[in-house]
Amino acid sequence: GLFLRRAASVPLAKMSLIVGDDFQHIIRVLNTNVDGRQKVMYSLTAIKGIGRRFANVVCKKAEIDMGKRAGELSAAELESLMVIVSNPRQFRIPDWFLNRQKDYKDGRYMQLSSNALDTKLRDDLERLKKIRNHRGLRHYWGIRVRGQHTKTTGRRGKSVGIGGKK
Repeated sequence: GLFLRRAASVPLAKMSLIVGDDFQHIIRVLNTNVDGRQKVMYSLTAIKGIGRRFANVVCKKAEIDMGKRAGELSAAELESLMVIVSNPRQFRIPDWFLNRQKDYKDGRYMQLSSNALDTKLRDDLERLKKIRNHRGLRHYWGIRVRGQHTKTTGRRGKSVGIGGKK
């Protein structure tokens, strides 16, 4: 017991990142600043609309080494990543993997990211409000939408009733 405790208290040496000449600390991808010091897969998740699973699949389809840092990527590798993100179905990424399935207007399957995702979400909410849908009205009123109980929770946001925690 004593030996194990002493071994655990020894501070670990910090690993340093060896930076080459072509290393970029911050990369601009899809209107988002991406941290170049992180591994490629995790740095892609900084882009809105791209999660860990989708980033993993995109890196595998682009045949990019998972051990690489984002700042080490060449321009061609970055371009191939962006092509796959913008056209995932052409690279045989299945429909169930995408974040916009059977779009309301045109019925297309696509992966939305950054600004396009915000625009589509806003359009959807506007449509729900316009047709006076229950979900749209609850969004408009600023109360819970997905069937949660609201009698006792979620009181901090709106000024309802008497006083409360300030």
